[in-house]
Amino acid sequence: MSRLTVYNENDTNNPLLDTDDADRIAAEMDKVGVLFERWPAEHALPADASAEQIGEAYAADIERLQAQFGYATWDVIGLHPEHPQKDAMRAKFLDEHTHSEDEVRFFVDGAGLFTLHIGDRVYATLCEADDLISVPAGTPHWFDMGDKPHFKVIRLFNNQEGWVANFTGTDIAKDFRPAGEQMLGQG
Repeated sequence: MSRLTVYNENDTNNPLLDTDDADRIAAEMDKVGVLFERWPAEHALPADASAEQIGEAYAADIERLQAQFGYATWDVIGLHPEHPQKDAMRAKFLDEHTHSEDEVRFFVDGAGLFTLHIGDRVYATLCEADDLISVPAGTPHWFDMGDKPHFKVIRLFNNQEGWVANFTGTDIAKDFRPAGEQMLGQG
């Protein structure tokens, strides 16, 4: 189930907010400029659905976002627990970083944890199937897929070549890792 837990950046033990209500998550995220939507599960797809099948099933939603925000391209990526490079791929996103463009992800299957550091707050956002999150360009964040990653997501881009992580050099993500692992069901 989707979940939002908000912390003061200096206190990983006492959440200021903890909710699994999708409307509340969307409202709280909207306050800090982050788009969060739950898309109705209208598309029955096989577990091994191809990128083309996923794109066809969600064409109207993809086109709406492209028109609304100017995203030029999209793709589908996924990861499973048996992937031989899963640990290296996980490590790549665990430190706080920013991007020069929005990071837009729609979870077709599985789950992942986007944690955003905005002002003096940390917003741990567990996204699962049917969740869309759009992290605005320049927002410090990190992503944890867990030690047994399982997800398939549609990604939207302004410029696919521009997706580069710019690491902030802070250690804040390490402080919040135990809370994140608990949200992912690993703690």
